[in-house]
Formats: sequence, C-alpha cells, structure tokens
Amino acid sequence: MKNSVLQTIQLGLKSLLLQKTRATLAALGIFIGTTTVIWLVAMGEGVSYRAQQQIKELGATNIILRTKQPNPDAEGQNANSRVKIYGLLRDDYQRVVANIPSIRRAVPMREVRFELRVGNRTADAKLVGCVEDYIQLNRLEVARGRWLNPRDHGRKRVVLADGAARKLFPFEDPIGKTIWVGSEFYVVIGQTKPRMASAAIGGSLDARDYNMDAYIPLKTLEQRVGDLVVKRVGGEFQGEQVELSQITVTVENIEDVDETAAIIKTLLKKYHPNEDYAVVVPKELLRQAERTRAMFNVLLVVIAGISLLVGGIGIMNIMLATVTERTREIGIRRALGATRQHIVHQFLTETVVLTASGGLLGVLFGLLCSPLFRYLRTVITMLSPDLLPPIVYTLEPRIAPWSVVLSLFISLAAGVIFGVYPARRAAYMDPIEALRHE
Repeated sequence: MKNSVLQTIQLGLKSLLLQKTRATLAALGIFIGTTTVIWLVAMGEGVSYRAQQQIKELGATNIILRTKQPNPDAEGQNANSRVKIYGLLRDDYQRVVANIPSIRRAVPMREVRFELRVGNRTADAKLVGCVEDYIQLNRLEVARGRWLNPRDHGRKRVVLADGAARKLFPFEDPIGKTIWVGSEFYVVIGQTKPRMASAAIGGSLDARDYNMDAYIPLKTLEQRVGDLVVKRVGGEFQGEQVELSQITVTVENIEDVDETAAIIKTLLKKYHPNEDYAVVVPKELLRQAERTRAMFNVLLVVIAGISLLVGGIGIMNIMLATVTERTREIGIRRALGATRQHIVHQFLTETVVLTASGGLLGVLFGLLCSPLFRYLRTVITMLSPDLLPPIVYTLEPRIAPWSVVLSLFISLAAGVIFGVYPARRAAYMDPIEALRHE
C-alpha cells in the first residue's frame, strides 16, 4: 500500500515536470491568493494594533470630556451671529470635581491655534493652556529645561514641543530665550522630547500632533489670551468663545468608569441643553476597536478567499485540459491493470502537489510582508517624500499566525475540491475509446 502511494506521487510529479510552464502558471494563482490572505490580514492587524495602542494610551480609567460645536439649528444658536459661544465651562470643571467622589484626578486644558515668532522665524503651533498634571496624562517627557509648576500660574512662561522648538531655534538652546506669542513676549522654560503623533480614532477623537505644541499655564491663557478668539473668514471677522477645550477625568477603579461617565453626562446635560460637549470613554472605544478588527479580518479573508477560489478554478481548468491531452495514456494504464481508484489518485495527487507548492511559496512570501513593506516605504519616500500620508510611517504589519494556517488550509482544500472532478472524469473514461484516441 505504501509503495503504491509513493509510486502514485512519483508519477504525478513526473507528469508535472513534463509541463513545467503550465504547472508554474497553475500554481501561480494559489501563490497569489495565499500571499494576499497573509498580507491583507497583516496590514489589517497592524492598523488595528496601532489604533488599540492609541486608545490604551488614553487610559482605561480615564473619561474624556471634549468641547464640540453644537448643531447650528440647536435651540439658542443664532446662525447669523458673528460670535459663537459654546463648549465646556470652568464651572463644569468645578462641578465635576466637587460632586463626584470617585474622581482621583481632573485635568482641564484649552487649545488655541497661534503663530509663534522669533525674529524672522515662525511656527504655526497649537497654544495649549494646561496644568501641571498634563505632562503625566499625555506621557510627555522634558528634553531640557523644566515643565510648568504652580509658581508659573498667570506668568508668561512657555514650554515648547520638539517640532516647534526646532523651527524657532534650529541651531541654539531655546531655554531662557523669549518668543512672540501673538503680541506678547513669553520666556521659554522647557522643551519636550519628540512624541509620535496619534491618528484619529473613529469619530470620537481627532488626530493629534504633539510635536507642534506650545504649553503655557491655563491661568495665563485665560488672562492673556482670553476665551474669545477672533478670526478673519471670507472678508469678515468671526469669533468663538470657549472656556475649556477638554477635561480629562481619572477614576480610582476601572469598575467605576461607566458609572462615573453616566453621572458626568447627566450633570453636563443639565447645564448644556445644546449638547456642545462629548463624553468619550476609552474603555468603550477599545471594545469597539476590537469588534471592528474582527469584522475587518472577516472581510479581508473573504476578499482573499475569492482570490484563492479563482486560482482553484484555474487549476481545475488546466487539469481538465491535461486529462484531454493524456487520454491515450489513461487508456494504456487502464489496459495494464490500473483501477479507476489509481487514476483518481494520480490526478488528485498532481492537483494537490500544485496547490500545496503554490500555497507553501505563498506562505514564505507572505512572511516577508514586514521587511518588504518597510523597503517599499523607504524607496517611495526617497523618490517622493510627500507622497505617503504620515500614518503610513507609524504602521507596521503584524503577521497573524491564524492567517498562515488558514491560507495554507484553503490552498490544500482547493487542490482537493477542484481536483476531484478532473480526476473522476479521467477515471471514468472508457478504456477502449481512450486507446483509440490520437
């Protein structure tokens, strides 16, 4: 029995080697399909992993209260008004801290787009009014100088992010220097280390580039800049009056997150009938990201499975042509005593060898996804630095072991499924008619 199986395999391999070009083209479809499964899933896993890491960075015990523009049709909103008043209030911060005992820390902040200047050098930065805990909350690190402290409240002190510091002071240490922030001088007391930008997460959080920030005390921003920011839009001036852009609340235990978020929503709803705020719970975002990842993987596998299906149909087509060409050979084998089962095994072996070789090569090529992706990214960057979006530089493909097993299983299954019909057609030929075939 063992010898018979080995002879069948040897005969199948010899038959394939006689038609090398045809066999190679037949295996190519399976090769592409297998590689596609692994690569698509790896890219999807890379995107999903990056998104989940960003959500985890927000903190599982954090609740983020964000200012958002209300619907123009909302009650109390005048669409023709040149000054829009909306968003979180300093009173909201006080109410949240005073009324919810489970809160361990609450960090308010306000963001305003500003132009920073030193001589003839400028930087379009985000002026962030914040408190001392902001650096720990956002995992920032000081490269030189120091961070803000309570003595800086109300004073014109600024900490520059790495990108802003390099634009304003490309060849010198910025510590102790003065810069223009709007129409006033501020003293630079520190510079933060580079921090990777965060991509937008669904519709809940916007993309954030921490390297073009300038941090000043929240009290200073309130006193020197004020809540009202006026911009020139289309030949006319428009203003926005916002007290706080965001309040990040940290609770003691993760079990308290959902309950605390519900209390905050109820509290804010009482004082904000226009819903000019959003409450974001990173823990819930993480659950949503995991569900999205699962659906995304199913979609990718279906798409790549279609590619394998097309490859399998191509192999069946080639094997049917092979059966027709080898009709006389089949007749001779049957005349010499080969049974229908022997013929089925021979052609089925050839098909499985084709799909297995294509699948194995596809797996090997699929495992090269990460180095090939990095190489192509480097080449494209050298040819055209601005061609790729910034998020591509933070993306790293992650090979999912289950995708390797699945793609190899599908390729072998395709060999069996699409090889059965040609094999049975060859086995059930009339031996006499097969011998007459020219």
